[in-house]
Amino acid sequence: MKWSPQDAMKAYLHTLQLCKTHFNDQYCTLGTRNLIQPHWMEFISALAAGNQAKLMVQITSDQGITPLTIALAVAAKRTKARFICILHQLQDIEDCKAQLSCYNLKDVAEFVHGNPCEVIMGFKNIDFAVIDCKFEDYMRLFKIIDMNPRGSIVVVSNLERRRNGTSFGEVIKGRKGVECVTRSIGEGMELTRIGLSCKSQKKSYKRFHVTFES
Repeated sequence: MKWSPQDAMKAYLHTLQLCKTHFNDQYCTLGTRNLIQPHWMEFISALAAGNQAKLMVQITSDQGITPLTIALAVAAKRTKARFICILHQLQDIEDCKAQLSCYNLKDVAEFVHGNPCEVIMGFKNIDFAVIDCKFEDYMRLFKIIDMNPRGSIVVVSNLERRRNGTSFGEVIKGRKGVECVTRSIGEGMELTRIGLSCKSQKKSYKRFHVTFES
């Protein structure tokens, strides 16, 4: 994944502007302003856009869209990426689209309802994925999701909801090339970078464990 500082900065600033202008509006707070944590919204948006992700997938178990949906939609709009939001629970897709329209992000995301473990099988070489650990079968998702081996990123959210404490990074850490770096930023979140080693031209993995402070 080739890094684009310009796209990262523009996605960051766009998300920052949304945080300043929209998140105090009752209609545009996704039901509660407590859900909005702008610091990591800006970070995820910049990370996806800066890495020039062309296929983004989010698996969510929440009702409707989440702040991460907005962050990825901003990045997708910037890089003209395809963004798939898989809705596990039964939700009104038109309502989800209407919520995104509130942020001037209409038609950026494709909403799909169904079992994430089944729906995800239809997507190959994903560049950027966000997996919510509140989804009960997240471990199976970790094993079957098809990420782009030449460069991709997996974000795991709601780590406190893991039943056995196992994260995506831990599933792959037995593979060659895993590195762990911890950053204190806020709530529980883990980022795993997947890419090709320049020396061996084999798959290598870098795990970044991000812990967000409230």
